[in-house]
Amino acid sequence: MSRQARIQSEYQHIIVRGIGKQLLFEDDEDRLYYISLLRRFCADTGLAIHAYCLMENHVHLLVRDTVGVSATFMKKLGISYAMYFNRKYERSGHLFQDRYKSEIISDDAYYLTVFRYILNNPEKAGICAAESYRWSSYSEYGCFGGVTDTSMICKMIGETSAFKAFLKRSEDTECMEADAHKHDDKWALRIIHEELQLKSATEVQGMSREQRDEYLVRMRNRGMTVRQIERLTGINRGVIQKAQKSEIVKNNCYS
Repeated sequence: MSRQARIQSEYQHIIVRGIGKQLLFEDDEDRLYYISLLRRFCADTGLAIHAYCLMENHVHLLVRDTVGVSATFMKKLGISYAMYFNRKYERSGHLFQDRYKSEIISDDAYYLTVFRYILNNPEKAGICAAESYRWSSYSEYGCFGGVTDTSMICKMIGETSAFKAFLKRSEDTECMEADAHKHDDKWALRIIHEELQLKSATEVQGMSREQRDEYLVRMRNRGMTVRQIERLTGINRGVIQKAQKSEIVKNNCYS
């Protein structure tokens, strides 16, 4: 059966994620290269990016597509980055999971909701404050020559102080998530037993702090939710979030 063509809209929220929760970015060079591809293919296709955020295993984009090129843009981006990543890390096969996900942005109110949601993603994930995260378009607000077109949000929000206050608002409804389908506990226990080589998830309670945090981060990177890890290991969710934050913040946040 052929796939149904995507409905094109002027504004879209797009999410692309690694296959099987595969990490998309191992170091800063990877992130910088991905951002360079965003710039390159915007110029090639005429698509405009209004906001972006690069997370560990997925990417959020807010785009304006007036000529129906989003599918072409994402195909070029995906193929080029996968070739770079596979060559660098001597791997083969797919890097991204199936097709990208997208949703239509139908009005100004939802545009603002999606914009705020994307830039607040690192804070929601417990990594660091939105303004401290290095790999989003936050720092491009009001600037020229960056990857993003900030003219629309500047007209809607205004000066920098108003922009910061706008991002702190929390009354938004939920946006499209990167993980629409969560894995169940049976899957998580299989990962814990077979891949992490633990007889029981509660073994981490008796480990040293350093070793415990290493296993907690590995569970998160493999795709388990914080609530799921808390339930299976008996470790407080605050400890889990702190372990993940400590691992990521040293590379991904401004000091």
